[in-house]
Amino acid sequence: MILFLRGLFIVVVASMLWVTSWASRQCPLFAIPHAVATHPWFIATLFDAYWGFITFYVWVAYRQTSPVARAVWLLAILALGNIAMAAYCLAALWQVPAGGRVADVLIARRPGVGWLGPLLALVGVGITLAAWHASAPP
Repeated sequence: MILFLRGLFIVVVASMLWVTSWASRQCPLFAIPHAVATHPWFIATLFDAYWGFITFYVWVAYRQTSPVARAVWLLAILALGNIAMAAYCLAALWQVPAGGRVADVLIARRPGVGWLGPLLALVGVGITLAAWHASAPP
């Protein structure tokens, strides 16, 4: 099961990186047409996505015992969404042997901050600020 989950989250990361790169080349992040941004289904989809991010974050906050790690992972998840979530899952899955139990991934507590959360938070905030700056009128 661990190997299957590793493969699944590699596909999630790869496909999300591809689709967000493709979308970025088609239209700047903050240049979404008003008709789209105010459409009820667009708004409902954003609510659904961000509540899903918060739901996933509850598990992250349980696993991470450091307040700093919890904060940077929240920032990474809110800024990068499923890219950060899948990266977190991959990191957790690589902390157990390939023949390990899924329960070992789900309930293991992790002290310290590590490097992945801060890196992803920095990248996510950087991308968001760059996109916002690029869409600002001259």
